[in-house]
Amino acid sequence: MNGHLHLIGSCYDSGQTYLRQQSFRAPLQISKPHEDAGSLVVNVVNPTAGIFDGDSIELNAEAESGASLVLTTPSASRVYRSRSGGPAKVKQRFSVQADAFLEFFPEPFIPQAGARYQQTTELHAEPGGTLLFFDWLTPGRVASGEVFEYAELNWDLDATIGETLVARERYRLSPEDSSLEALKLVYPVAHYLSCFILGELIFPVQEIEALNSPEVYLGHSALISGQGYTVKVLCLDSLSARRTLKQLRHILYAAMGRQIPTLGR
Repeated sequence: MNGHLHLIGSCYDSGQTYLRQQSFRAPLQISKPHEDAGSLVVNVVNPTAGIFDGDSIELNAEAESGASLVLTTPSASRVYRSRSGGPAKVKQRFSVQADAFLEFFPEPFIPQAGARYQQTTELHAEPGGTLLFFDWLTPGRVASGEVFEYAELNWDLDATIGETLVARERYRLSPEDSSLEALKLVYPVAHYLSCFILGELIFPVQEIEALNSPEVYLGHSALISGQGYTVKVLCLDSLSARRTLKQLRHILYAAMGRQIPTLGR
């Protein structure tokens, strides 16, 4: 199945954000957007069982100058066992213009036993814009006894501010080699959280480091001084992962001086 979701958020003279363009094709669609705390909140929905090998999905979202757009998902994303030996592919691009804001805050990604998946992400912020991107990778269907039993995950990410490449990630995870050892080193059933912040802010180092605990192992780094940061977290289980994401989101919104919108999911 070849699906796509293309969204462009723009801004009325009144300051209210609206979707200037939208286009989607199964397995993706959007629910009715709602406005909260000055942002337009859009739930991205996959009404099918999940993602299968051979599926190819594109997600493109852009916030134009003055717009404030928040994208989220109401339920976990699941990728199923590869029957063909090939991967499911998702390519996503999130971009913001100057004086715009865009957040992507999804529910967890759950790769089932035997799954093969390839995700390519591009993050782009023009100077003066702000982009907030979250990712949550689970070890699998833990309640069903599937822990790191997927066949292969490939994660590619590039982040740019203006014309400057500020981050590039390439990693492959497979139980057939040693690539999972770092994930399992701290917690045997670790949930992995990733966050990128592109835009100017005073990074709240003390508040973020205070999230560390026996259930949370967190680190952070500046991508480019004063304009880009990343936070990486290993969590003991799904409960500590969800709690940490919520706390991290609140801390970052406070640092940006923005009201935090409810997600309505």
